[in-house]
Amino acid sequence: MNIQIFGKKKCFDTQKAERYFKERRIKYQSIDLISKGMSKGELESVSRAVGLKNMIDASSPLYKEKNLDRITTPNLIQEILMAYPKLIKTSVVRNGQKATVGYEPDVWASWE
Repeated sequence: MNIQIFGKKKCFDTQKAERYFKERRIKYQSIDLISKGMSKGELESVSRAVGLKNMIDASSPLYKEKNLDRITTPNLIQEILMAYPKLIKTSVVRNGQKATVGYEPDVWASWE
């Protein structure tokens, strides 16, 4: 397994995801979403697995500020998510072509 956890330092779901893999002694790469962001390829891979709309954090103040509730063009949404990684719901856990958003231990168990 090649696990990547994209998250925010103070995000409770990110901390729970890291703890899940740590407790099972599964190596993972932790990536700070705010400082590093996601590459276009990573964003596309995750969006294929979970759906682009499922990646958006509608509770973020930027959601309404950037009018994401009115934008339907996938390419434009991707550009906004790449420019403003705070809009991505965390934690994003990626294992190759598979991915989850949020705390999903049942899905992660099926990867083992």
